[in-house]
Amino acid sequence: MSRIVTFGELMLRLSPPRHETFLQSPSFVATFGGAESNVAVSLANYGEEVAFVTALPSNAIGDAAVRELRGFGVDTEFIRRSGERVGIYYTQTGACARPSVVLYDRSHSAISEVRSGDFDWESLLEGVDWFHVTGITPALSEGAAQVTLEGLEACRRKGVTVSCDLNYRKKLWKWGKKPSEVMPEIVRHVTVLIGNEEDCQKTLGIEADVDVTSGSLEADSYRHLADQVLKAYPNLRFLGVSLRESLSADSNNWSGLLADRDHFYVSRKYAINDIVDRIGGGDSFGAGLIYGLRHLDSPQSALEFAVGASALKHTLLGDFNRVSVADVMTLVGGDGSGRVQR
Repeated sequence: MSRIVTFGELMLRLSPPRHETFLQSPSFVATFGGAESNVAVSLANYGEEVAFVTALPSNAIGDAAVRELRGFGVDTEFIRRSGERVGIYYTQTGACARPSVVLYDRSHSAISEVRSGDFDWESLLEGVDWFHVTGITPALSEGAAQVTLEGLEACRRKGVTVSCDLNYRKKLWKWGKKPSEVMPEIVRHVTVLIGNEEDCQKTLGIEADVDVTSGSLEADSYRHLADQVLKAYPNLRFLGVSLRESLSADSNNWSGLLADRDHFYVSRKYAINDIVDRIGGGDSFGAGLIYGLRHLDSPQSALEFAVGASALKHTLLGDFNRVSVADVMTLVGGDGSGRVQR
């Protein structure tokens, strides 16, 4: 079996219980998460052979993070043990008109302190046919951006397919360069790009006339965006976009689209009410798209799998999507009744 590698930061996630605000009661629920590790866990749950590459300190928290990944069947052999801290993010879950909130505490984390040459990409990519990154890692530091680019250049030399989720995070780009000065060079190495209208605008300078706060999104309005992105980057084969219509913090409509140079695919739409946890929804879309493009019979099928997988993620606490291929295929096949399975 060919292998998949994802590269990025694994963080400690601290959340107040249920829908409480920060320190409403003196407790946090501690779990692990992070965009690229979320993708790795999903793919491992789908039966893929997947390795996660990052840097973690040699301390009890770093050890616990490695054990967590291993528990899902993710290969941790190439995790670099360096630095002094695991990045942390705090999140409180919104309700009704009160939005969810995320606070980052990841300055000087182990992965942000990596430098050029810290990873032996030639060895890491042996037997690998797919590599996944996001725009989050290059946002952390100049060193992390350089290391990401080194990995992508090695992928090009070895003929490895690359997917990238642009994942624009305004709070993270602090090290000197704007995302529009960094991400275009990264995207030139990418085959499958994932990003919404804000991602494309802020990282690539490509705009779409879409109001994401309106509660209603028309897939056709993204045709021009897809055409612009695919024209600007001839190396791209696909652009995938997840579409979230936010009616409230608890209720979203969820769908997606996938475009190549000849086709524009639109998925079915899911009404997701009483959302348990929306964080990681985009990562589960990306992982589902990777799985679908590798194993299913058409781009439309791959898109439906990705959207179904991410719809299910909204029912699960924590960053990680814990569903199987069978779970997703049941939903995609039309059984969303939620009846007890006996």
